[in-house]
Amino acid sequence: MRSVVVIGGGLVGLGTAYRLLQGRSGIAVTLVEKEPSVGMHQSTHNSGVLHAGLYYAPGSIKARLAVAGIRQMIEFCRKEGVPHETCGKLVVATAPEELPRLEELLRRGTSNGLQGLRRLDATALRAVEPCAAGLAAVHVPEEGIVDYAAVCDRLSARIQEGGGRVVTGAKVEQLKRAGAEWAVQTTAGDFTADAVVNCAGLHCDRVAQMAGERREVRIIPFRGEYYTLRASRSSLVRNLIYPVPAPEFPFLGVHFTRRIQGGIEAGPNAVLAFAREGYRRTQVSARDLWDALLFPGFWRFLRRHPAMVRTELAQSLSRKRFCRSLQRLVPDLRADDLTPGGSGVRAQAMTPGGELVQDFRIIERDNALHVLNAPSPAATAALAIGERIAKRLEG
Repeated sequence: MRSVVVIGGGLVGLGTAYRLLQGRSGIAVTLVEKEPSVGMHQSTHNSGVLHAGLYYAPGSIKARLAVAGIRQMIEFCRKEGVPHETCGKLVVATAPEELPRLEELLRRGTSNGLQGLRRLDATALRAVEPCAAGLAAVHVPEEGIVDYAAVCDRLSARIQEGGGRVVTGAKVEQLKRAGAEWAVQTTAGDFTADAVVNCAGLHCDRVAQMAGERREVRIIPFRGEYYTLRASRSSLVRNLIYPVPAPEFPFLGVHFTRRIQGGIEAGPNAVLAFAREGYRRTQVSARDLWDALLFPGFWRFLRRHPAMVRTELAQSLSRKRFCRSLQRLVPDLRADDLTPGGSGVRAQAMTPGGELVQDFRIIERDNALHVLNAPSPAATAALAIGERIAKRLEG
């Protein structure tokens, strides 16, 4: 019997373990997760959006897996009764210089195989989102919202029903080759396997290093902070309203999202986190902070994006500044309409040259596979990523 240990119980790890067990006999799958339960970090600290693949360069791994992934995820949610809704979203151009970039998004989405995309003028976009302002927009009807925590729970249950093991409280402390096998030492016991799959998210570069890989790219944690609209003002937003991404800004920019549990969320920004699991400003890990500060790529990134860094930090410290960014999309919003919400930490791979790795990065070795960059839309694409990994291991 072939055995595989999957490291990391987020959506990508769960999706991988689930796909490994589907339609395959003679395989033993063990998923190890350091936290008390699965999906406690990036998988559930996000906007809860089902991304359809609008932004990503045609032909990229992100583009292919986002388009396949949203369809697989919706099918899984329907089958499992997981709360979700295909509500659609608007990407809004609010200035003339954004119109060419809006057209490029429309071209990319069409090339990536999205269905039903349409360009809206100012009047048509207000028919979809009456309180939104802009010169034009792209309507993406396939996008939606979902309860990712419920997805994690259902995947974990299905893995175990399919004969796999999910071991929580199992932090990996050492990875060693033992002949043709891997020895995986964890805080919950030791495991051996013919192959290991590293889906450790915020710690994936360190796990890869344990397995003998050089850390050519480094995970730099960026915290994304959210506000929630007061219930009395939730009528300002019907579904999802996004800006056109700025070319000099490596993230999507603050936006509005309707949550599947109810309410409207606004954000996130992107500021350096002082800990890889630093969901609050006061959380500091000396190890994580020095890991970033001693990495030459981090300083090159700061020199390349000084205006962005200043803007994001200012928005983090001032609700009024945060609100001003949102008012480009919904002018009637006021700072008093916003109450502090949650936050997430994005595990972003960065090169020594200070560039953010834009595509998913998956490296393959003899009986090992490492997922070294899987930010958004990895949650949406988790089942498609898992399917790709399962096929790679078979190969």
